[in-house]
Amino acid sequence: MSTSASRAALAAALTYPLGDTVPATGTVQWLAPGVGWLRMPLPFALDHINLWLLRDGAGWTIVDSGVATAATQAAWEQIFADQLQGLPVRRVLATHSHPDHIGLAHWLCQRWQVALWTSAGEYAFARMMSAALPGVDNAAAVTHFQRHGLRDPALLEQMSARKNYYPSLVPAVPASYTRLQDGQLLTIGERVWQVVCGYGHSPEHVALYCEKDKLLIAGDMLLPRISTNVSVFAVEPEGNPLTRYLESLDKFAKWPNDVLVLPSHGLPFRGMPLRILQLREHHRERLAEVVLACHTYQSAASIVPLMFRRPLDAHQMSFALGEALAHLHALWYDGVLQRVAEADGSLLFRLAQD
Repeated sequence: MSTSASRAALAAALTYPLGDTVPATGTVQWLAPGVGWLRMPLPFALDHINLWLLRDGAGWTIVDSGVATAATQAAWEQIFADQLQGLPVRRVLATHSHPDHIGLAHWLCQRWQVALWTSAGEYAFARMMSAALPGVDNAAAVTHFQRHGLRDPALLEQMSARKNYYPSLVPAVPASYTRLQDGQLLTIGERVWQVVCGYGHSPEHVALYCEKDKLLIAGDMLLPRISTNVSVFAVEPEGNPLTRYLESLDKFAKWPNDVLVLPSHGLPFRGMPLRILQLREHHRERLAEVVLACHTYQSAASIVPLMFRRPLDAHQMSFALGEALAHLHALWYDGVLQRVAEADGSLLFRLAQD
């Protein structure tokens, strides 16, 4: 079977028990007793995020928040008015620190006077990013991209202008939190969820698995139609996130095919083991393309067109460059590539010499 045919077969093997049905903004679609699906708008090309409402005894746990916009706040107020059955929110849980997942967490926690629950890595990163500390601010990102070959003046100008990008979507993070750790068992109402921490997409991403009911709140670790972004960022310039991400998938691959996966983007699906195979194949193909290109010296910027064959705006380019560098770093750490520094400090990669 050809590679493309294999991918098509894997995609067809996924099942979507709800079809194309999605909840309207401000409403809840119930997937199981006490498990509600919400969808909020995003101001990006990826225009939505799935959020989850879990019955928690005499109240509710919210999983992820959406970005800090008036539209998202209004949608939450509609949920509170129409869907909570007169019961309070008892906690807010964030799978990770990206703006669409934690942007309104501070407002939700204040609104209900409850704690934020997340991992230490995600909490720390969100605090750093929201405060735009040196090393995670816009200036550090632009320097990082220049070091890895970005020279386009228009893109550099657009990226330099995004000084308050993260703080505008995450204006505040709660001053304290309750820590979640890998392997921890978390009781929410009548269900027990296992905390599963994954790496590569974000510092210490939290997924939740309920073995009894075969439910997985996957966050961004497993998406049905697109591959999760895996990037090297300025704050960790020597990182190897692609290897960490692929290793993390092993934690999910052991669970059965009939688990209902609740992803942060796209539709709930079954067929998790096959989706993991598809993701591994996707990255194997990208790595093979990078190896072929690196018969001559390449930067992350020169690799981007091989991996993303469409025009990219500044927002998309920041993710594309980070992902191209993640693939270069995976091969570099494996000894397939060597890295050299130019006189101006820029970094290039080429096949290691025998």
